[in-house]
Amino acid sequence: MRVTDDIRYVGVNDHKVDLFEGQYVVPNGMAYNSYVIMDEKIAVMDTVDINFTHEWLDNLAEVLGDRKPDYLVIQHMEPDHSANIMNFMKVYPDTTIVANKKTFVMMDQFFDMDPGFKKEVVDNGGTLTLGKHVLTFVFAPMVHWPEVMVTYDSTDKVLFSADGFGKFGANDVEEPWDDESRRYYIGIVGKYGAQVQNLLKVAATLDIRIICPLHGPVLTENLGHYIGLYDKWSSYTPEEEGIVVAYTSVYGHTKAAAEQLAEMLRENGAPKVVVHDLARTDMALAVADAFRYSKLVLATTTYNAELFPFMRQFIDHLTERNFQNRTVAFIENGTWSPLANKLMKEKFANSKNLTFINTCVTIRSALKKDSKEALAKMADELTKDYKALSPDKADKNDMTALFRIGYGLYVVTTNDGKKDNGMICNTVTQLTDSPNRIGVNINKQNYTYHVIKQTGKLNINCLSVEAPFSVFQQYGFQSGRTADKFAGEEVLRSDNGLRILPHYINAMMSLEVESYVDLDTHGMFICTVTEARVMSDKDTMTYTYYQKNVKPKPETKGKKGWVCTVCGYIYEGEELPPDFVCPICKHGAADFEPIK
Repeated sequence: MRVTDDIRYVGVNDHKVDLFEGQYVVPNGMAYNSYVIMDEKIAVMDTVDINFTHEWLDNLAEVLGDRKPDYLVIQHMEPDHSANIMNFMKVYPDTTIVANKKTFVMMDQFFDMDPGFKKEVVDNGGTLTLGKHVLTFVFAPMVHWPEVMVTYDSTDKVLFSADGFGKFGANDVEEPWDDESRRYYIGIVGKYGAQVQNLLKVAATLDIRIICPLHGPVLTENLGHYIGLYDKWSSYTPEEEGIVVAYTSVYGHTKAAAEQLAEMLRENGAPKVVVHDLARTDMALAVADAFRYSKLVLATTTYNAELFPFMRQFIDHLTERNFQNRTVAFIENGTWSPLANKLMKEKFANSKNLTFINTCVTIRSALKKDSKEALAKMADELTKDYKALSPDKADKNDMTALFRIGYGLYVVTTNDGKKDNGMICNTVTQLTDSPNRIGVNINKQNYTYHVIKQTGKLNINCLSVEAPFSVFQQYGFQSGRTADKFAGEEVLRSDNGLRILPHYINAMMSLEVESYVDLDTHGMFICTVTEARVMSDKDTMTYTYYQKNVKPKPETKGKKGWVCTVCGYIYEGEELPPDFVCPICKHGAADFEPIK
C-alpha cells in the first residue's frame, strides 16, 4: 500500500490473537504496522510481531525490489513492534539501526546482538536525512514506555506516531475508529495523560498531513478529529455528557436497583445512559466508557466485609489510569452490615477533581420504598443540569438563578437575525427583585452592544468554576461580526430563541430590555427576566478566580515591556503606544501593565 509516493506500508494483520497484551479482548484481531521510506537512502520504520516474520520480510522484499535498506528506525521496543530486529539484521546485515540511548539498552535486554552491528544513537530533536526526506525524532517518554519516540517527515508532512493514535483491530476489518481507539488508549496509555499532553504540544507546532501509527489504519483525513479526541482523553476531559451505571450483583437485587436507576435517569433527560454488569462485560470497554462520559454510578454489594471482586477490580483500573474530572455516585447493598459506599469512596482518596454527589443509596437486601425513594433522589441530583437544559423538563421560573449573580464572569448570547453570537461580560447586576430587574453593561465597541440595541433581548450564561480558558478564548478573543463563536457547539436554546451554553454554566437567564442608560463608552441595558434556569451547584466563576486559577500565567521572565491583564499577551518595548490594541483579546492599552 502506498501512503505517499515515497512511503509504503509493509505491515501485517493478525487474526489469530484473542487477547492483546494478555488481557484485552480483540475480536477483530490486531494490525502491526511497519513502513518503508524510499529515497536516495531507504529507511524502514519498525518491525512487527514475531509470529509474522516471513510475511513481513516478504512485504519488505516486494517493496525494496533489488535495493537494500540503509536504516532501520526503532521507535518503540515493545515486542509486537521490535521482535524481528534480529531476523531483519540477518537478511540485511549492513543496515544501520537508528534509535535512542534507552532503546539500545532495551535492545540488549531482548537480544544477543552482534557487537559489531551498525547503530546511530539519536537525540531528542535530532534529524536524519535520506535525500529529499528529512526525519526529525521527538522523544515521547512514557507514551507508553520510557524509550518511545515519534518521527516526523517534513517532506511528506507525515508523523510516524509509534503507539499514539493506534487502535485495536486488524486493518482489513471495517469498524468505528473512535470506539476501538478509545478502548486501546484508555487501557494501555491512559495513565500517562500528562506525557501525551506534552507530545501534543510538540505536534501542534508541526504541519501534519498524515499520521502513521504502529496499530490501526493510516490516518489521512479529518486529523483534527483524532487529535481532538487524544487531547480530551489525555487531559481527562469527558468526551460526552452521559452517565455510566456500573454494577455487580449476586442475587439480582443490586442489578434491579441499577436498572431502575438507569430508567429514572433516562426519564429525567440524561442524554446517554450506559449500564455495565462488571461480571459479564468487557472490563476494558467499561473502563473506557467511564472515561468517555461525565458521570459514573457504582453499585455493588458488601462481600466478605470488602467490595465484590469485580467492582474492586474496576475501581483499581480507574484509579490506576488517573480517573478524574467526573461526578461519582454510590449505591451499596448489604443484608447485615453494608460497607460498600464507604469502601468505594476510600478507593478514590487519591483521585483528583472528583465530585461526589450528596445522595448515597443503601439497600438492605432488596429494594424497598425507602431505597426506591433514595434512587429517585439520586436520579434527580445526577440529572439536575440535564433537566435545566431541556426545553420540556426545565423549571423555567426558578428565580434562585438570580442568586448566582455576583462580580462574576458571564457569556452574553444574542442573535442578529442571521447568526448566533456570544461575548464574555463581567458587569451583570441584579437591580431589583420586585419585579426582577437585571442591569447589563456592554462596551459600545462590541458587536453584542449593536445587536442588543437592535433586538432588545439577550441571555446571560453564568460561568461556573469548571470553565476552562478555552471558553474565554472562544467568546472573548474574537469578534462575533467576523467569527462564528458557536461553530461545532451543540445547539441549545431558551424560549426566546437565543443560545444556551451546553457546558460550564451553573445558571442562565433570558432578559428583555426594558430601558437603557447611556454611559458614554458603555451602555447599560436594564432588563426584565423572562426565563431563569439553574443548571448546577458549582460556584460562579468570579473575576478573581479567573485571574488566579484559569488564565495562563504569561512567561515574562527575562522580558521587558507590558503584559495584557486579560489574556497575557506580552508587548516588548519601553513604551506602550496609547492606542495599542491587544492582537489576541482586542483590549486596549488600559488593560496592560508593566512587566515587573
